[in-house]
Amino acid sequence: MTDSDAPNTATTAQQQLQEALQEQYLQPLDELEVGQLVEGTVIQTGSETTFIDIGYKSEGRVPTEEFDEPPKVGDIVEVVLINKETLGGGVVVSKSKADEKRFWKVLKDAFTDRTPVDGTIAKSIKGGFEIDLGHKIRAFNPISKIDVRRVDNPEEYVGLKTKFYVERIYSESRVNIVLSRRSYLEEEAAKHKKEFFEHVEIADVVEGTVKSFTSFGAFVDLGGFDGLLHINDMSWGHVNRPKDYVKRGQVLQLKVIRMDPETQKINLSLKHLTEDPWNHFEAKYSVDQVVKGKVTKLTDFGAFIEVEEGIEGLAHISELSWVQRVSHPKEILKIGDEVEAKILDFDVPAGRVSLGLKQVLPNPWDTITNKFPEGLRVTRKVKKLTNAGAFIELEEGIDGFLHVDDLSWTTKYKNPGAVLTEGEEVECIVIQTDPEHHNIRLGVKQLSEDPWESLRKAYPERSIIDGEVTNITDFGVFVRVQGGVEGLINKAQLADPNDATFEQAVAKIKIGDKIRAVVTELNTTRQRLSLSVRELSRQEQRQEMQKYIGDEDASTFTLGDMLRDREND
Repeated sequence: MTDSDAPNTATTAQQQLQEALQEQYLQPLDELEVGQLVEGTVIQTGSETTFIDIGYKSEGRVPTEEFDEPPKVGDIVEVVLINKETLGGGVVVSKSKADEKRFWKVLKDAFTDRTPVDGTIAKSIKGGFEIDLGHKIRAFNPISKIDVRRVDNPEEYVGLKTKFYVERIYSESRVNIVLSRRSYLEEEAAKHKKEFFEHVEIADVVEGTVKSFTSFGAFVDLGGFDGLLHINDMSWGHVNRPKDYVKRGQVLQLKVIRMDPETQKINLSLKHLTEDPWNHFEAKYSVDQVVKGKVTKLTDFGAFIEVEEGIEGLAHISELSWVQRVSHPKEILKIGDEVEAKILDFDVPAGRVSLGLKQVLPNPWDTITNKFPEGLRVTRKVKKLTNAGAFIELEEGIDGFLHVDDLSWTTKYKNPGAVLTEGEEVECIVIQTDPEHHNIRLGVKQLSEDPWESLRKAYPERSIIDGEVTNITDFGVFVRVQGGVEGLINKAQLADPNDATFEQAVAKIKIGDKIRAVVTELNTTRQRLSLSVRELSRQEQRQEMQKYIGDEDASTFTLGDMLRDREND
């Protein structure tokens, strides 16, 4: 080899070395296929590109935006080979493709092995929800399979990150992923409930979240399964509505008071976390003690009053007022009223306290006789009218009763409304006071003298009296006489049948005519006055006969005797 050949030899050797190195470099890459999953180490990071050593003498390039979080040098990552060689001599790889490829394997395994996958409820759509599983993969969860309870507001689920079971991946040879959150929740609940019954005992304190309400209490979520907090176990006191005592979503500490492994029912209590207030009742309270309380409930028979939390007493409707006739407690009380009451009796074992509101105040009926003695004249307003009479308000809470029969001596009214109206003032007289039975009787007619008594004194039987015809009936004629008293001339007493029939006699009379008759009966007790025109005629005939025979034996001389005398003449 000449000197001139030496440079050529060197050049050839260098080329051979380069070719060998290139062959060594390209040989491992030839073993890879585009789309293959490989593992690499982050060797350099940048805002736009991250370089990964995949062990083949050339770094792979990955857009930094494909990482959920900025990578750090030394991190081990999986990537997918996109391009073996670029114009710049580098290798193009993709982390997002690797993540997607790996996730599909996880998704298939989850479907096969029935393991849950994580996802986010992206939005509410027709018939259910769209679920974001990440890696640009979306799935569908029917609305009936999103929760163990009924869905009232689908929008409240949007944004929730949770777990799902995969029920389907493909349908008719295309991707159609269907999920069920409800299946996952039910399985988890069954598992937690089994653990609950295995490890929790009665009297243990557990934590739960108020889930829903019923009329008899609240259901509490104990971890995917429910326990019942009955309304009677919320407080030692009275609870009207569960919603007034606990709130939906409220986290509570509760005591387990009943567990039934067969029915899987769990009963919880709030009140059993505190001492029963009845344990110290007798040390704090006694009969005749006046206490303050709050009205919690009104019923037809009385009012329930909370003396302290957990202790309620009943004020019977008869113990609410000395003077007012209470038909229902709501007439004088309302729920929430602060009142004073006296303890009338109690039964600690039974948890009962009898209270009285009226006993806190003096009884006005104790002095009623002094304030309204019999014979006292008063002028007061008519408070209420009934068929039997009128209630007259004597003072606040004290009414007197004016019976319809005590309105007039002479007129019989069927209803007091014929002469009285509510709200008008009327003069009365107290005719009877009965403190024991809380009654005061009033009268209007008693303000004047009884005309029947006056009539009895002025017109004894057989007296002649003048009157005015007020009514004509088939059985007689009514006549008003002195004092407004009305009497009856029976049809048989209107005329002597030998002189005229009743019809003939009545035909000569009209209403308003003045008439004279004899008093044949006057009964003040029965208020009955009987009159007779026929007897008046007889008396007049006897007086006429006296003109002929004088006074002697006139009392036994009859009309027949006079007629016989005339015939003899």
